[in-house]
Amino acid sequence: MSILDKASDSSAVLLKKGVDDEAALQRSCPCGSGKCYSECCAPLHAGVAVAQTAEQLMRSRYSAYVFKLADYLAQTWAEKTRPVEISFEENLSWQKLTILQAHKGRAKDKKGSVTFCAEFQQGLERFRMTEKSRFERDKQGCWVYVDGEFY
Repeated sequence: MSILDKASDSSAVLLKKGVDDEAALQRSCPCGSGKCYSECCAPLHAGVAVAQTAEQLMRSRYSAYVFKLADYLAQTWAEKTRPVEISFEENLSWQKLTILQAHKGRAKDKKGSVTFCAEFQQGLERFRMTEKSRFERDKQGCWVYVDGEFY
């Protein structure tokens, strides 16, 4: 399967999963990578690719919050810390993700952490949150989110 086929497949899957704006697939990815969404987090969200690093998973999870993709968040959350239900705040919109530091979490590692700052707006107020997220590989060798420490 070529990259074009994968992009086409991920677009179709995401349109069914709730990314209901086809134009969103062609805009810059909300994760801040500088890539087009269809070539960045969309293939991960659609299940046609897996994150190769903890940072890539962090970015894809941020984008999943932007698009309210609860199933993806659950699938990429460590079973031992995964909540029973994932819900989203009303009137909250994620504005920007800045990666501050990534420690380990590369393709060859088993664990890693990513410290980030996420800007969001709720109603008319703007906020920032800083978190150090911990990641590990699950039994299948895929990166999963374990937990985070807020600053």
